[in-house]
Amino acid sequence: MTVSTIVPIIAGMLFLLLALKLLLSGGMLKAIVRAILALLLLAISAVFFLGGYDLLTYRQLLVEQPVATLQFVKLSPQSYRVLLVQADGQQHHLHLVGDQWQLDARTLRWHSPLNSIGFKPQYRLERINGRYVDVLEQRHSEQSVYPLQTNPYGFDTWQALGRISWLSEWVSVQQGTATYQPMADGAVYQVTLAYGGLFARPVNSEAKQAVSGWR
Repeated sequence: MTVSTIVPIIAGMLFLLLALKLLLSGGMLKAIVRAILALLLLAISAVFFLGGYDLLTYRQLLVEQPVATLQFVKLSPQSYRVLLVQADGQQHHLHLVGDQWQLDARTLRWHSPLNSIGFKPQYRLERINGRYVDVLEQRHSEQSVYPLQTNPYGFDTWQALGRISWLSEWVSVQQGTATYQPMADGAVYQVTLAYGGLFARPVNSEAKQAVSGWR
């Protein structure tokens, strides 16, 4: 758990305690005002709680690091069984159709003064999809798109931070996408993430041969 996830949760607890204190105070007119303020504080508390909980689904981003390994097994023409293993060992067993694959990720980069007090860049693998090389096949054939992470309780911190323009001075939200790579029987790829984005590299001879033939 990083500073960027602990701070919103602590802030949420403080706002919750303030709201409870106001609600439990006496006095009629004052009670109404306090109730309104308490409800406002409860709403703010909920935003901080949900935001902090959602940030728990992100991982710390270093200068450049491996984030996933993908292994492909051909089942039939343009149909592959895929094992995606994230850096923390989490596995995804998928079925992709098409000729190529692509992986998407989200990143959060905190600016000064937040980064100086322990807010580190974070990332989250978002989804993987297959694609056909032929345009007509891409339009009319079966598609395969898989989300790799969901937002707890539907609250999307990354999207919320991106919509509030003045927060751009504090944090940058970016969508990273690896270049489409060919799928091939027995191919193994490693995906790394750096400040420049996602990079997919062939690991074994099957993957290298597929990339060489595709280019």
